[in-house]
Amino acid sequence: MGTTQLESVPEPKYWHLKTVLTEALDSEFSVGEILPNERDLAARFGVARATLRQALEQLELEGRLQRRRGVGTTVAPPRMGVSVGSEQHAWPGGPDDAWHAVDCRLEVPPAALAEPLVTGSEEAVHVVRRSRVSRGQPVASELLYVPAASVPDLSGIDAPSGAARARAVLRELQRLELERQENAVELGSAGAAEARELDRLPGAPVLVVTTRYIARGRAAALSVATYRADTCRLTFGDSGGVEIHHGPERQAS
Repeated sequence: MGTTQLESVPEPKYWHLKTVLTEALDSEFSVGEILPNERDLAARFGVARATLRQALEQLELEGRLQRRRGVGTTVAPPRMGVSVGSEQHAWPGGPDDAWHAVDCRLEVPPAALAEPLVTGSEEAVHVVRRSRVSRGQPVASELLYVPAASVPDLSGIDAPSGAARARAVLRELQRLELERQENAVELGSAGAAEARELDRLPGAPVLVVTTRYIARGRAAALSVATYRADTCRLTFGDSGGVEIHHGPERQAS
């Protein structure tokens, strides 16, 4: 391919470059293919590397590209639909739950979560860590905060730590009658811990789904689930009628 120069346009240069790159991805590259290095791409399109990076970051945010450790920037596969809720409320850890329990510890939650949990600022809660895998790759991680008052019989269960303790907490939650759950979704960026669990780079775009479970008129648990924004299309409801799309659907070549 010859060198392509960008003409002067009223929109931001990186945004116009993103459009040009999208067309190149559709016509010249297949899923999983590694892009040329930044120097070659910047030379081809006649832009500064800073402008190129902005365009690449936007395409990653939209799920068109993936940055992989030790590999480089590759063309992303189509996003997978991941159900994060149903029309019928349910406790985490039920029979149809796609999450896997990893660990459980007794910790003081972050100050920002103490208020929605209605706990004291220094009150320790059970923190259940879970992971979710789809098509052989990690797609989400979760921290589930459960006040001790929600699982009062847990002290008599012989599961001091680890995945067994996490499963015990989830089983005890099932004993409560769930009144309702409240969901919120926001765009964020992966911290160091989330990046390791999701096999992403720190700062990668993620979708954060916060769910508060209400029983007996109070918050019985609070879930903070972090999904890879580059691979997931979140669906809500049994029919999947409400979806969050970032980037077009594509078929693998």
